[in-house]
This record gives sequence, structure tokens and C-alpha cells, in this order.
Amino acid sequence: MLLFGCHLQRAPSCNSCRFCAGMGKLQSKLKHSTYKYSRPDGITEERIQTKACPEYSPAHVDSVSVVAALNSDLCVSGGKDKTVVAYNWKTGSAVRRLKGHEREITKIACIHGSSRFFSASRDRTVMMWDLRGPSQPRQQFSGHAMVVTGLAVSPDSSQLCTGSRDNTLLLWDIGTGQYMERASISRNLVTHLCWVPQEPYVLQTSEDKTIRLWDSRGLQVAHIFPARQHIQTYCAVSEDGRKCISCSSGFGGEGCEATLWDLRQTQNRICEYKGHFQTVASCVFLPRALASMPIIATSSHDCKVKIWNQDTGACLFTLSLDGSGPLTSLAVGDPVSLLCTSFSRGIHLLRVEHSRGPELREVAAF
Repeated sequence: MLLFGCHLQRAPSCNSCRFCAGMGKLQSKLKHSTYKYSRPDGITEERIQTKACPEYSPAHVDSVSVVAALNSDLCVSGGKDKTVVAYNWKTGSAVRRLKGHEREITKIACIHGSSRFFSASRDRTVMMWDLRGPSQPRQQFSGHAMVVTGLAVSPDSSQLCTGSRDNTLLLWDIGTGQYMERASISRNLVTHLCWVPQEPYVLQTSEDKTIRLWDSRGLQVAHIFPARQHIQTYCAVSEDGRKCISCSSGFGGEGCEATLWDLRQTQNRICEYKGHFQTVASCVFLPRALASMPIIATSSHDCKVKIWNQDTGACLFTLSLDGSGPLTSLAVGDPVSLLCTSFSRGIHLLRVEHSRGPELREVAAF
């Protein structure tokens, strides 16, 4: 398979400062950027963006670690301020600020089609919240000895799988708040979990450079993918449950890739996506309606979000979020929107456009 890389060169752009926005108000900043893309196949593209980016009232007062979409209007986020925030990203307003964790929020998992969601924290606990209920958590799950770094809800919303740097996975009954299964593997420092749609399987990445597929029926390892060269930071599964992506740590372009795997033939690596220059922190499958070919998106500590052709590995577009610091999380908001969290500038609302092929545009920050 022929793989393409994507290299971005940024021409001089104007400097613009961020203005503070009051509650219910927004400010805009004008940004003019020229991007040149040079690919190994000899194609060079230059695209110029001039945009006004509204800035809503900030969701958090410190770095944001994670974001997830609850529905097509609301997202749930968490970060170093120890607060879980439900935010309407279409109106630019916080719906609820929830406090209960004693340390930084590390993961968020939502029960889609409901008002319930879960938050994991460095305080070693997981909490379940309900927007239709009081501001206190409905349920607390305590059982890990270290920071909780993995969180996944079963397709029928009856079970919760959590993972930690304590090398342990726990399978919980959501109704009772008690764990039913416990599994521990030496050096298996969990970095992320995701449940395979309509299946009893949970995908897990680890600092031991391994990707594991767990069978929740007894919480046993069903398959171990071929070990990678770098820490695996994140994983995502396609809606049909047939493919998954894993992300890699790295620096200076060494590592820094995403990898597509076939879950039906679990030893089969399909494609790699190379072009980031620092750790790839997150990845998502994008809705098929956005392009004529299947596409994915990745975000990285190099402040860039990239769109890739899923089948060929070609980089189709790169958006540089200047001044954002490391990008920490990526989520699909609705069929044309992405939510991206950052270390320095909160949450970025990105719009996927396809008039000239798949492109990304930042439309708001909060």
C-alpha cells in the first residue's frame, strides 16, 4: 500500500490577541494565514484563509483535558480546574458546571440519547452525572489505586469499563455502582478505552505500546495487536465496529502516527497516517456524508488537526490552531462539526467544509 505524508509550511501571518468575552457575548479575531502543502507525490497546494473567529464565554478557567458530545447541541468537558462543564456550543453558553472531583478530570464518556454522562479523574474516582437531576453526582465508582485513564460505556448503557495507571481494568454494573469483574496485567498502564458498537468487546491502548481487545464477558483478553514502537495514547472504533484507529506518542516526527486496524481480521494493519511532529493525542472517524471517500481526523500536541483519506493515508487538510498549546482531545459534535480541546485556549469549534474537498475552519472558541 502506498502511503502519503503531509508536510505543512506556514507563511507569515498577522498576530492577533485574544479578547476576553463576557457572559452571553462574543468577540472576534481576524486571522490571515497561507498554507503550503508539499506531498511526496509532487502535489503542492496553497490555501489562504481569512476568518473571524468568535470567542464565547470560556467553559473552563484552566487547561481542558477532554471533551465529548452529549447530543447535537451539548458537549461535556473537563480539565485541570476539577470541574465538569455541560456547554451549549451552538449558543455559546454553559448549561451546568458540576463540582465533585478533587483533582483534574481525565476522561468523559456520555450515554448518547440521554442526559447522563461519566467523568474520570486523577482523584482515582469515576462519577455519574445527570443534567436532569441535582448538581451532585448520581453515582460514584471507587476501586482504582491510581488515576483513572480509561472510561467506556457498554452499548446497552448497563455496564461501565474503567482503566487506570494501576494496570487494572474494572467492569461495573451502572445500576448498583459495584464492580463485577477485575483484570490486571503487569505494566498495562491504560491510556484509553472504547467499547465496540453492538459487541461485548472493549478496545484498550496502553503505555506498554500495546493495543488489547477485551471480552467483557469475564473481562478476558480476546486479542493483542502487534506491538508498536511508541506509547499508544488513544483509540477509536468506527460506527459499524469493523475498524479501529490507534494513536502514537512521539517527537520530531518520530512515531507521531495514527494506525488503522481491521477488527474483523485483528492482525491486519490497514493503513498508517504520518505527518504530525509531536504526540497524536486523539483521533475520530468522520461521518461519511462529509466526503466522497471515508475520512478520519487526528489532533496532536503540535497544535494541528489533520484530515486524512482513510483508505490511502493521504493528508487532505491541516489546520494549525496557533497559540493553543498541545491539543488534548477531539470529538464529533454533529455531522459537520468537530470539538477540539487545548492546553492554552480552551475548546475550539471546527467546521468541516467540502466545497473544494475536505477542509477545516475554526468557527469559535470557548
